[in-house]
Amino acid sequence: MEIRDPGIDRGRLGVSAGPILIWGAGAIGGTVGAYLVRAGHAVRFVDVVAEHVAHIRDPGLAIEGPIDRFAVTAPAFLADDLDGAYRRVFLCVKAQHTAAAVARLAPFLADDGYVVSLQNGLNEEVIAARVGRDRTIGAFVNFGADYLAPGRVLYGGRGAVVVGELDGRMSARLDALRAVLRDFEPRAIATDDIRGYLWGKIGYGALLYATALTDAAIADVFAARPHLPILTALAREATMVARAKGIAPKGFNGYEPAAFLPGAAPAEAARAFDAMAAHNRKSAKSHSGIWRDLAVRKRRTEVDAQLGAAVAAGAALGQAMPLTRRLIALIHDIEEGRRPLAWSTLDALGACHAD
Repeated sequence: MEIRDPGIDRGRLGVSAGPILIWGAGAIGGTVGAYLVRAGHAVRFVDVVAEHVAHIRDPGLAIEGPIDRFAVTAPAFLADDLDGAYRRVFLCVKAQHTAAAVARLAPFLADDGYVVSLQNGLNEEVIAARVGRDRTIGAFVNFGADYLAPGRVLYGGRGAVVVGELDGRMSARLDALRAVLRDFEPRAIATDDIRGYLWGKIGYGALLYATALTDAAIADVFAARPHLPILTALAREATMVARAKGIAPKGFNGYEPAAFLPGAAPAEAARAFDAMAAHNRKSAKSHSGIWRDLAVRKRRTEVDAQLGAAVAAGAALGQAMPLTRRLIALIHDIEEGRRPLAWSTLDALGACHAD
């Protein structure tokens, strides 16, 4: 495995932009950051796990999996040891830690800098409330990665990477950010409708939480025809809340929101699930990060910060989202040891729909 030291910052903003600060060096931050270091960008990492921080410094942060195998060394810190001001901060923590992380990083954000949310969920408004909307950029990511151990991250499968200004502007800094991210994902794009992608991911994310009720692979759940009606109804709830908000959810990597609209033929949803299953079968990451939190790391998931936020948005618009609420409760049951990771737990979601 090749190990490289960070070189000069070749980012399109130029040397004056300074190093990129990646706050959270787990699955998302570790993968993206390692690629940017290898490409020659100056990158600094912050993480809460001291052993992981030490590994990034020496012997290095290792990316494993079928796509690439390499390692990089880079400056890495616990938050208490960081100094300086940064114009580009990539926030890559779990959604439930967003508010605390933004409060902690805010003193390090330059006056003309920004925070980009490389996370899952609707975190941009939380970030903007602390640092300002003009210093917040939205992002949508769907690649497959897992934190394995200190200094080790699995990059299992490629997926969409999209960035966008909250007000829909196609700004110079957005173009520069997209150019930087293409050193990780060559097909990364900038959009004037980041909310469409974020709400598309809410619908898809609800499906991933449903797969995590079982011990089966994502693709196997999506291919299980008896469960397609309940999964279709679940995705429809998020799609309809987005539309009530005046947002048209975007599709990606096989997920097609139009297939879950009222009146759509069941065959449309079946084709979408086939496409999602095919996409996930290409990845070495067979199970979601949600499943890994439940089955491997034995810790609480992001469900309240992700799907809970969607439920709150729906409630404000008179959309009850009963299946999503039931799904959240089932995830909590697994977290607390009251239910197993099993098809029977997914069936319990279906029983709610039958009622």
